[in-house]
Amino acid sequence: MNVLLTGASGFIGKHIKEKLLAKDHKVKEVTRSNGYDFNQMTTKEDWLPLLKGIDVVINCVGIIAENRSQKFKTLHSQSPISLFYACADRNINRVIQISALGADEHAFTPYQISKKEADDVLKALPLSWFVLRPSLVYGRGGKSMEMFQSLARLPVLPLIDGGKQMIQPVHISDLTNAVLTCLTSSETNITLDIVGAHSIALKEWLQLIRTSKGKHCVAVISIPFTISMVIAHFVKFIVPLISPDNLRMLQNGNIADVKPLAKFIGRMPLDLKTGWAKL
Repeated sequence: MNVLLTGASGFIGKHIKEKLLAKDHKVKEVTRSNGYDFNQMTTKEDWLPLLKGIDVVINCVGIIAENRSQKFKTLHSQSPISLFYACADRNINRVIQISALGADEHAFTPYQISKKEADDVLKALPLSWFVLRPSLVYGRGGKSMEMFQSLARLPVLPLIDGGKQMIQPVHISDLTNAVLTCLTSSETNITLDIVGAHSIALKEWLQLIRTSKGKHCVAVISIPFTISMVIAHFVKFIVPLISPDNLRMLQNGNIADVKPLAKFIGRMPLDLKTGWAKL
């Protein structure tokens, strides 16, 4: 198949590209390094010339924090929505949107809301679509993974409310397998949460990272959520991942039912120990 892949230079996009090429699909990359600026691609007409001869569109563009040149509204909503309308005009066979867990009716941060806006438009169009909503994705080259590894190396773990927040990390290979399944699935128009086999408390996740590297578990220092939010307002300029909104999303939890994903890809996603062995 001829696949147009946006965000092909990002963590998720790179892994999807590798899987597509390994299956002999042809990939047309739409990235800043290839001269395409999503900030300037906010109308249907901007996308139409790129869709000639394309069978499948996969949108992987996403940011976890805003800066002066990258805004959620533009990158998560306006540009993808324009792309989806162009796909409808060109009768693209199927469209795969990489959204985010929490981009649903309970969305409460600009990150989640902007993702949901694009998801909702795609679902309303006369297309064969898939909306994949990943939890925390870990694997080779992931920035969030690097942050968690750095945090896990500390002599003690300073965590919000003691790190009791529940997360459900999913290995990048399970996400890419879901994407490949979308290419051939007879069932379309699906919204699917992409989560790991089991949920785990954040503090246990970080201890697992330590022990997988041969280190012993360390003490956890509990930081009240209100204090963490104050700190985040300053730290976000140095570490964008640690922003107030991201802390609110973490505090809200990041888990979902794994059974629909297991049914879709034909197996349970990787457990954490198996996933770590693949890093």
